[in-house]
Amino acid sequence: MFQTEEIAVEFRSVSFLINRRPLLSHLNLTIYQGEALVLLGRSGSGKTTTLKLINHLLIPTEGQVLVNGRSTTDWDMIKLRRRIGYVIQDSGLFPHFSVTENVALVPTLEKWTKQRIEARVEEMLNLVGLEPEKFAQRYPHQLSGGQRQRVGVARALAADPPILLMDEPFGALDPITRLELQQQFLHLQRQLGKTVIFVTHDIQEAFFLGTRIGLMYEGNLVALGTREEFLQSQHPEAQAFIACLNALN
Repeated sequence: MFQTEEIAVEFRSVSFLINRRPLLSHLNLTIYQGEALVLLGRSGSGKTTTLKLINHLLIPTEGQVLVNGRSTTDWDMIKLRRRIGYVIQDSGLFPHFSVTENVALVPTLEKWTKQRIEARVEEMLNLVGLEPEKFAQRYPHQLSGGQRQRVGVARALAADPPILLMDEPFGALDPITRLELQQQFLHLQRQLGKTVIFVTHDIQEAFFLGTRIGLMYEGNLVALGTREEFLQSQHPEAQAFIACLNALN
């Protein structure tokens, strides 16, 4: 299914509450190194909350989130986040930075040499299908939505983090560009072997990209497994998503 049985991220009975309202309830989840786990669910189901707990943007109200066997609360926050690439919808690029400066951000913070940074930026832009000669000195406002997302992926991968978090990164794109980026991402995942946690509300995207699919519903993980296992789930929310899939085919 994926490269190893080594654990990259683990949730141990994790809950997260705001004003006593649970956004996540007693989540137990193991994510293995090299797999692409897709968290599927409606808006408000707890998907993004789960992502933010991994890179310490949120702290569990109860339970523990472990990254490489260590609780996120025991990590140095900066070191943890530099081990985790993060791609969001609309890319989150710094508008006053060029493409090169955006991609080079974390390597620069890590005090890589200028020569190494330049080589890495060129490598990353080629990797995501953007010609460095054409795009390196452009600014985000000079790019299409699909191009900005490609730069966002390049930036997240630039310092070679072992874990990549992706929060509906292709959701705002037109269908053709979205499919192109999904196909390219699938190729990159197979090529690089990163551990990916990918959030979406689109079951077609989940089935296309995920080695496993976790279905979130009202702060709970209600189904987890391969595509084939997901199709066998009798949970009403899983059945609702499967009905959407059948309607589209």
